[in-house]
Amino acid sequence: MQIIVGMSGASGVIMGYYLLAALKQSPDVKKIHLVVTKSARRTWDLETSIPFSKLEELADVVHSDENIAASIASGSFVTDGMIVVPCSMKTLSAIAAGYASNLLVRAVDVCLKENRKVVLVPREMPLGKVHIRNLKEASDIGCIIVPPMLTFYNMPDSLENQINHVVGKVLMQFGISYHGFVSWKGVEG
Repeated sequence: MQIIVGMSGASGVIMGYYLLAALKQSPDVKKIHLVVTKSARRTWDLETSIPFSKLEELADVVHSDENIAASIASGSFVTDGMIVVPCSMKTLSAIAAGYASNLLVRAVDVCLKENRKVVLVPREMPLGKVHIRNLKEASDIGCIIVPPMLTFYNMPDSLENQINHVVGKVLMQFGISYHGFVSWKGVEG
């Protein structure tokens, strides 16, 4: 499996780090491509103390968001799909409108036109009407929307457990199991 991970400038970049780490550990994933926008890089510096190089080390190939000639910009370069985590509302609007002004959005556009899976992890709260419209439009054109909602049925006791739940839900879309994900077991009776 070959997967593209895009990170845009919304809050929650740490989710991208956890996702990349999970993909790196998966025996099903052979190659990880990473594209990070300038805004995501700035958000990384604001929200984490982890050196950016540690994020890049989790990917097999790191693409500049300005390189519109990168391999992932062409449908002839075959991947299994793409995950955008976090997905800013700016990036969401570009995806919904097909406005491929950078490599991240172009790679999403390519995946959609080639009928490959695209998972968006949108970060905004509260959602405005324009955001909701764009989420619906993205869903209508084939994106899977996995908002990073809090979960309680798995009795999380840390932020890391909440992040692991989101990562697990994203990876489920690609048929990848994740050790940090606690599924609902049901109640008998």
